[in-house]
Amino acid sequence: MTTSRDPRAGSLLITGARILDGERGDILVRDGVVAEIGAVDAPADLERIDADGLVLLPGFVDLHTHLREPGREDAETIASGSAAAAAGGFTAVLAMANTSPVTDTAEAAEFVLDRGRAAGLVDVVPVGAVTKGLAGEELAELGLMARSRARVRVFSDDGRCVQNARVMRRALEYLKPFDSVISQHAQDPSLAGESACCHEGEISGRLGLPGWPGVAESVIVARDVQLARHTGSRVHVAHVSTAESVEIIRWAKGQGIAITAEVTPHHLALGTELVRGYDPVFKVNPPLRPSEDQEALRAALADGTLDAVATDHAPHARHDKEHAFEAAAVGMLGLESAFAVVHDLMVETGRMSLAELAFRMSARPAQIARLAGHGRPIAVGEPANLVLVDPSARRTVAKDASNSLSRNNPWHGMSFTGAVHATIVRGVVTARDGKVVAG
Repeated sequence: MTTSRDPRAGSLLITGARILDGERGDILVRDGVVAEIGAVDAPADLERIDADGLVLLPGFVDLHTHLREPGREDAETIASGSAAAAAGGFTAVLAMANTSPVTDTAEAAEFVLDRGRAAGLVDVVPVGAVTKGLAGEELAELGLMARSRARVRVFSDDGRCVQNARVMRRALEYLKPFDSVISQHAQDPSLAGESACCHEGEISGRLGLPGWPGVAESVIVARDVQLARHTGSRVHVAHVSTAESVEIIRWAKGQGIAITAEVTPHHLALGTELVRGYDPVFKVNPPLRPSEDQEALRAALADGTLDAVATDHAPHARHDKEHAFEAAAVGMLGLESAFAVVHDLMVETGRMSLAELAFRMSARPAQIARLAGHGRPIAVGEPANLVLVDPSARRTVAKDASNSLSRNNPWHGMSFTGAVHATIVRGVVTARDGKVVAG
């Protein structure tokens, strides 16, 4: 609970909102904190948002964002990625470490932190690399990053798997006293090497493309489950894509092992059949999977086996993405469309309630990342990191309307029910209807 005044905090009145899919009311925010809920008598000159027909939720938290800075500012910067995040309803994003240079030192982590604060749109939380240079051999400055101003609590070599079991074990042991978590990119390179570019199956065979079998993911998940049990440390599985991984995670949770997992909107909603057209926008790692895997992911998100929705927002400059499928860069945009995609797929179909989806996109990822000021209940005394959504609005995605510098958007031209109306960070409105208004 926050009580001290944040110098970046604001004050406003939100009128007529439904609070977390419950009763309607007014919410007064003063100095970045929820001050009153109910029938509020506020000063006439206070900034106001008419929220009639809208639902107020805790601001979304993304466990998996690629902001590309430093090193690839032609694809994204921390400022442009923050703008995309704010437009998508996020109040905090975790910036992955596979930048150039890699975020494997305390100084590099603090650089990301400071650039995020300068952008001023969302809380940008640096993820630290597990190994130096993501090489998988020597541990990075884990303790220094954890003790730095950035207070790194999530570590990942994402883009690469921590393949060496001994290195993974030592990292888990080292990080345990910091209550930190390793987010693993589960991909055994001996089963799915660098040339693998789509799901291994009938389609890859017909198209003549190198396949990425699901077992290359699940064998690493199974190994890391055992390492988590052995060390008593926390493991998080990034971008789960297969039914086999889901079953391992479900079993591990039943055993009380400290494992959590995320799923992306694109693995929930897009299938491997889209690869038939050789459109590189659909090249992603792990690859899009068949319908049976998609169904397993949807069921696991609904029942809580998969803890969180994470975007794996991966912007690429056109000269890296617009190639033949096998040679194109992997990844797709996700921040601005995440809520709409998952709301349309899971809430509109009755598989989850809006409150349950909010938990998977806000409270649970904040818990995993140990972000004390995010994902909190909408209650008096709590930080005003909030998002207003319109569950009934239907909108069509247009890639050229994005706040991102990149355009590798797989959702272009698709329509979804559910839209973000406004994002609020510590009482300051940072975006409205897809447009940045603060920073």
